Amino acid sequence: MRIRVRRTGGFAGIERSAEVDTSALPDAQEWHVLAERALSAGRDAPPAGVPDGFQYEITVDGRTVHAADPRLSQEQRALISRVLKEGA
Repeated sequence: MRIRVRRTGGFAGIERSAEVDTSALPDAQEWHVLAERALSAGRDAPPAGVPDGFQYEITVDGRTVHAADPRLSQEQRALISRVLKEGA
């Protein structure tokens, strides 16, 4: 499973993105469950955010959803943090 997160917006407007391929990870099943839950809470179009808030694009195996601060689900927040931390 390939998981990509793209973050835009924020005070400085700096874009950041990262991607993780879970196929060789020992905790791949945990990633899959988290990714599916994050996708199910996402929207097909970018939601209205707040001034200087972050907007997120989450793509899992070609399926993309959108989310925005401060209305991220717990699963979206966890997945975004993990991908941006561990992704390259």
